[in-house]
Amino acid sequence: MKKFLKEKLHMPKFEGLTLRWLVSILGVIAIFFVCFFVISSFSIKNYYYSNVESILNSGASATAVSYFSANLDAGATLEQSAAEFIDSFSYKEKTTTWIINNDGEVIASSSGFAIEKQEMPDYSEALVSENGKAKFVGKLDSGEKVMAVCRVIKNSDGDNVGTIRVLSSLELVDKQIRNIIFLIFIALLFVFALIVYSNLFFIRSIIIPVQEVEETTKKISQGDYSVRIEKKYNDEIGNLCDSINTMAEEIASADKMKNDFISTISHELRTPLTSIKGWGETLTLSMDDSVDELTRKGLQVIVKEAGRLEGFVEELLDFSRLQSGRMKLKLAKTDIFAELDETVFTFRERAMREGIEVRYSIPEMPAVADADANRLKQVFMNILDNALKYSRSPGKIFVKAEFVKLDGKDFVRIRIADQGCGISKEDLPHVKEKFYKANMSVRGSGIGLAVTNEIVNLHGGSLEIDSKEGKGTLVTINLPVENAPSENQLHDIEQSNADAEIDRGMEMKG
Repeated sequence: MKKFLKEKLHMPKFEGLTLRWLVSILGVIAIFFVCFFVISSFSIKNYYYSNVESILNSGASATAVSYFSANLDAGATLEQSAAEFIDSFSYKEKTTTWIINNDGEVIASSSGFAIEKQEMPDYSEALVSENGKAKFVGKLDSGEKVMAVCRVIKNSDGDNVGTIRVLSSLELVDKQIRNIIFLIFIALLFVFALIVYSNLFFIRSIIIPVQEVEETTKKISQGDYSVRIEKKYNDEIGNLCDSINTMAEEIASADKMKNDFISTISHELRTPLTSIKGWGETLTLSMDDSVDELTRKGLQVIVKEAGRLEGFVEELLDFSRLQSGRMKLKLAKTDIFAELDETVFTFRERAMREGIEVRYSIPEMPAVADADANRLKQVFMNILDNALKYSRSPGKIFVKAEFVKLDGKDFVRIRIADQGCGISKEDLPHVKEKFYKANMSVRGSGIGLAVTNEIVNLHGGSLEIDSKEGKGTLVTINLPVENAPSENQLHDIEQSNADAEIDRGMEMKG
């Protein structure tokens, strides 16, 4: 039901700017309403109680005392004066009047019933007070809540001859006060609900478009230039939406021009580079002992640098395919471990020439998956090439493959670790971004890792990088497979000493 209402009203999430808005506006209004409710409740109660007290005071007034004093001086008894006073009191329908003698006995009552002797705090207080008057609000012995006012009656000599006590029930008064307070509460609640609704409507017209702008700009920053914001209002928010849509169109146009340029240049460079490299290799092979050493070294440099440029051009082509969504996999039944083994075998000789030892461990059983063998080799070679580039002689590169279970599915986990310079905490989150280079002193375009990550993702896997600056880097590749040994078979695989050393080499990455 809550979800339905939220969708129906298009209510924004209560977080961020929305939460601050509601807390700052509705919080202040709520505090004001609470203060207003409390003050008005006390004011209404005081108003009604003051009216009741005013009526009671008119019965126990100085004039009433003078009336009794004059009658007593004329020879009338207290009982006779009480009867005449009660009959003439104008509020006798709303109040009850007691005449009390000096013994604390009620000798006359306007109710006509005999009143038993009981505790009367106001009577006791009036006897000792300077003005001979006191007020009481509380319950009688019967349980009825009343307000009572007592005033001592004195004769012309100043002696106490009795007391007037005027009482009024507060039951109906309290009920009326509660009804008024309840109506005020309902009115405040209605006004608060109206304010909340109007605020939510305002938030929906301001905050929701801002949230849409935030989500759209986030997608644009992630490379999705096709997103657009629907313009709903012809105001500043609408102008902002137009500006962002225009910006996205211009970025998309510029990005397309860039990708087309990269693709065109890459194709144009590929043909002459292939020719240069081919002729360089041909000339190198055809050289005899009569060729001088400078020419020989020059041709070797030409072949080596042409090969490096050829690799860079291939990276640019892959990047162009990645940007345009044209990177496709040629899937076939492939043994992932066989492709890894072949790549490591090819790489090991090069690493040894640079003084780096490769330690390698792989299960003996195959890891079959629907995969693109050439692309997997590209992934493994890119990671190994990075490990070698950032390592220093003498050093080691550790490669280990194993079967794992992830979310109940079979995967192979390939970990490649080096003992190189590592990556800083600031650079680590960005190393898989296009054209990002953590170390500008090392050759490379900054494209390879982005392409590698995309290839792994296209295979349904994941690529994770962990590193400690000054100690090395650990790259973990998880790829889904069709076959995997059972858990019992996994436990039965004994770890060799080489495996233990590789694990220790990887553990230092933490």
